[in-house]
Amino acid sequence: MRLTTKGRFAVTAMIDLALREHSGPVALAAISARQQISLSYLEQLFGKLRRQELVESTRGPGGGYSLGRKAEDITVADIIVAVDEAIDATGCGGGENCMGEEAGRCMTHDLWSSLNAKMLEYLNSISLKSLVDDQLSRGVSVEDTPIKRAISSQPVVKPIKVTAPNSVFALAGTLTK
Repeated sequence: MRLTTKGRFAVTAMIDLALREHSGPVALAAISARQQISLSYLEQLFGKLRRQELVESTRGPGGGYSLGRKAEDITVADIIVAVDEAIDATGCGGGENCMGEEAGRCMTHDLWSSLNAKMLEYLNSISLKSLVDDQLSRGVSVEDTPIKRAISSQPVVKPIKVTAPNSVFALAGTLTK
């Protein structure tokens, strides 16, 4: 079994979210910047996490994401399964047809199926809270103040350059030339 970036990024983003949610909803753009994960990729992952009710979204200014359940009630397996990451080491995807439809299971099918069960058991034993606590014990710093979400306190004034005629008479003047 190989865990792809989908599962790794989802777990990483969830740890980041859980570390900072005490300040209110966390913007995906902030997670993207801190973890160097594409914002559009995070949006896809968080859509799946939201559908599985692992996160909740808040719209509008100051919006973002927060955990849908307590961190101690979310496991790594929950996160990985939510983003459609297969936890499967068998060659047949658990279909017991490793050697083709007629030949059936391969000689190592039971070995890989057993490994799947152990991996799932292990990932179910690790809570998001334990990962957050591990990060905090390693000295990861979490800013106390929420990120300012306002675009700017001063309006940006750009000069308007008009290239079109501003009246019917000006329009007529351009047509007679």
